[in-house]
Amino acid sequence: MTMEGTSGEGVAASAPLAKWRSDFSRTFQYYLDRSSPRPVGRWLGTVALAAVYVLRVYFVQGFYIVSYGLGIYVLNLLIGFLSPIVDPELEALDGASLPSRGSDEFKPFIRRLPEFKFWYSITKAFCVAFVMTFFSIFDVPVFWPILLFYWIVLFVLTMKRQIVHMIKYKYVPFDIGSRGMAERNLRVGGAMTD
Repeated sequence: MTMEGTSGEGVAASAPLAKWRSDFSRTFQYYLDRSSPRPVGRWLGTVALAAVYVLRVYFVQGFYIVSYGLGIYVLNLLIGFLSPIVDPELEALDGASLPSRGSDEFKPFIRRLPEFKFWYSITKAFCVAFVMTFFSIFDVPVFWPILLFYWIVLFVLTMKRQIVHMIKYKYVPFDIGSRGMAERNLRVGGAMTD
């Protein structure tokens, strides 16, 4: 009898928690969906969050390992954002590959990591890193200039490799100039299929 009473109380106690979690998840998804067509506002919010994080690290004078890990993660996301979904070096050439010659048919650039997921992942990373700054276990004493120098070297080498890849396969991951604007307008107008 006591076993049944205990399990019944546990289910009754977890029901409000499950309802709250479901309501929170639904509300969060609603606002996330509403933010999707507003990239400027989303990115301004993320820049503000990043500024708060930088100020927190500056005033605490610590958590450099957390910042280094955050920088490596953001660099990894940036590479995914700048890379095509089908890498011509790794995948066999098929209908979704990038054009390699001027006579090839135009194929739109499709990112490996879409802009919305890029923004969402960066924002979550800054939130997690900010929360980590409130726990002293993550404040590992290190000589931060070495970490900064190493991150800059990684950034330069990685971006150099990515730019060489862009030049070799002739793609630009941004809409630049009149051709990019015309292609985007065609896609929005429905004349171009993805």
